[in-house]
Amino acid sequence: MTRYSAWSVFKNALTGHKNWPEQWPDKEPKSSYDVVIVGAGGHGLGAAYYLAKEHGITNIAVIDKGWLGGGNTGRNTSIIRSNYLYDESAKLYDHAVDLWEDLSEDLNYNVMFSRRGVLMLAHNQHDIQSFQRHIHANRLNGVDNRWVSAEEAKQICPPLNLDPDARHPVLGAAFQSRAGTARHDAVAWGYARAAAKLGVDIIQNCPVTAIRRDANGAVEGVETPKGFIRAGRVGVSVAGTTTPLMESAGVRLPLESFPLQALVSEPVKPIFPCVVMSNSVHAYISQSDKGELVIGSGTDQYTSYSQRGGLPLIEHTIAAICEIFPVFNRLRVMRTWAGTVDVTPDRSPIIGKTPVKGLYVNCGWGTGGFKATPGSAHLFAHTIANDDPHPINAPFTLERFTTGRLIDEAAAAAVAH
Repeated sequence: MTRYSAWSVFKNALTGHKNWPEQWPDKEPKSSYDVVIVGAGGHGLGAAYYLAKEHGITNIAVIDKGWLGGGNTGRNTSIIRSNYLYDESAKLYDHAVDLWEDLSEDLNYNVMFSRRGVLMLAHNQHDIQSFQRHIHANRLNGVDNRWVSAEEAKQICPPLNLDPDARHPVLGAAFQSRAGTARHDAVAWGYARAAAKLGVDIIQNCPVTAIRRDANGAVEGVETPKGFIRAGRVGVSVAGTTTPLMESAGVRLPLESFPLQALVSEPVKPIFPCVVMSNSVHAYISQSDKGELVIGSGTDQYTSYSQRGGLPLIEHTIAAICEIFPVFNRLRVMRTWAGTVDVTPDRSPIIGKTPVKGLYVNCGWGTGGFKATPGSAHLFAHTIANDDPHPINAPFTLERFTTGRLIDEAAAAAVAH
């Protein structure tokens, strides 16, 4: 019987047998850098790339406790959309969609962006009113979104069940045609390769244990098992472990960490042409290029750093998916998993400066991190380079939790995916 290492099983499950590039070469850190970015996921690698490309800062180290792209970037369900209700969120996510559209050409690396559209199903009168409100708000912000009838929704997505006696009857949907999916691991590798070509050092398997401050209280550098690394600017862009790292610098963040559940089916021939989301039952589904049905669920009801699948929540999600799409009833579940997401009180991210000079943070994305990747990275790079936020991310400051100017997109959207 053939035996496989845990790494090879994960790698093949995550990316397919032939698509993962060669293992990134190990690199020893230098003693000092102009900028250190903690977290080699899509957001951190992307920020390093834009710092080098657009701001001319190339003496950068991106440091990760594991391998690049091995955190939430490799565990998400790859949905991209910008149909958020509030002005601040709509501008942020639409900025990301603008960058997604040309990202493969920009990086010279195929991130497999697929503009297949996202349907958000309405199952009751409240859903209809809520989504139509979203549509009007989106149009005022220049974001594409339109209302479609149940019959039009089925034309867009033929497997949809329109039985009026279903537990979750489909009464119509909001449809953003510009939305879609991308390949999660390809995004990390594309940014990594492009940043490395511009001179950025990517250091794997090197956890940052603390952020050190000098006698004046400003950032001095980071502590690692490979020694102290001096840096005048430190950007923290990690998921799930932001709180303890920032506390080492004396910064408290309003974050809680939850496992976010997801699963995939066995692969089948192309049958699902778009992305479908159901806020009422908190389930969403698309089909990957390998043929798997990628199904997203919700966050567990307890705080945890666990990255394990949780069966009770997944069982609820699968039951809803099988009712909305009965044709999938006999498909087998191949694997389940979870990603640890940091959540703020208003379920909107923090992108900006901290009270510590030279320390910047990009966190609190909850379930919206992947879709924002290029936009978040671009804005974070601007903030670090200029020591001042871009107008798009200016509302997403840490100070809003003391002034009360919350964005509260979760309450508005009922779901933050």
